[in-house]
Amino acid sequence: MAQITRLGIVRHLRSDASAHVLLWDRGRLRRSGRGLSFFFLPHAASVAEVPADDREMPILFHGRSSDFQDVSVQGVVTYRVADPVLLAERVDFTIDLARGLYLRQPLERLQLQLSQLAEQFAWTLVARTPVREILAEGSERIRERIEEGFAATGTLAEMGLAVASVRVGAVRPAPDLEKALEAPARERIQQQADEAAFARRALAVEKERAIQENELKNQIELSRRQEELIAQKGQNARRQAEEEAEAGRIGAEAKARRQGIEAAAEAGRRRTQAEAEAHGTKVLGEAEAEALEKGERVRVESERARMDAYRDMPADVLLALAAQAFAAKLERIEHLNLGESALGPALERLVEAGARRIGKE
Repeated sequence: MAQITRLGIVRHLRSDASAHVLLWDRGRLRRSGRGLSFFFLPHAASVAEVPADDREMPILFHGRSSDFQDVSVQGVVTYRVADPVLLAERVDFTIDLARGLYLRQPLERLQLQLSQLAEQFAWTLVARTPVREILAEGSERIRERIEEGFAATGTLAEMGLAVASVRVGAVRPAPDLEKALEAPARERIQQQADEAAFARRALAVEKERAIQENELKNQIELSRRQEELIAQKGQNARRQAEEEAEAGRIGAEAKARRQGIEAAAEAGRRRTQAEAEAHGTKVLGEAEAEALEKGERVRVESERARMDAYRDMPADVLLALAAQAFAAKLERIEHLNLGESALGPALERLVEAGARRIGKE
């Protein structure tokens, strides 16, 4: 709105760029334009301020379709002032020269007229259209009908107005009818939801069955592989036992061969040792035999020489030697009996021997 400043008896007005100001002084139009700023005398002037920007007006009206059903239409009409001077002549936009406010309510009057016109244009369409068709295609058709009505009528042009756009936001029936119309759709949607739930359950059952089949197949495959593993383990154990038996046999044969070789070597060693011992025994025996033979030969020769010596000795000497040898063999003589026949000749011979020795000396 315009801002009015009091300066004594003079007033100053400053308007916005979106407002068209008209100044009448003494019944004449002195100033007309947007965003004006000027001084004036309040006792001789009259000022009107017409909005020059686009304005939106909500519309809401009720109608009855061709099948006698109540329908409500909600929308928005955007309009603007095409000729501010002409509109100011048709509608009172005079402002208070002290506060800058409208003395009356021109915008509400304009909106009421535009709303009535829009309702009239829409009513003609709704009244001859069934409710289902209105609900299905009513928004676009009602918008087109209102735009055509505003374009065809000359009322707005005569008032200096122009409609920029029309938007229809919602076309709704009465609550009871809306519920009745929504019931089949709801049932259909519920059926689709039930079918989707059944399909989901069936799919879940199918997936569960597939999962169980996969688990069963996995168990079967696991059992088969476990059987193959057991068979492979048995085969490996059998092969290991055979290899161990073969290794044992080879080891036993090697051991037996080694023992045979060792026994043969021991037998050879013992045979060699026996042969060496036999040879040594033979050599020792031959040496002992030869030594014995030589000893016997020496003893025989000595005995022969001794016998030769004893052969020429007198009998009494032999007897003395015998007695001497006999005495050497005896350890103790308890009783000795010498007869006359034995002692006499011996003494005689002893005396003779001693005499001979003395005589020789």
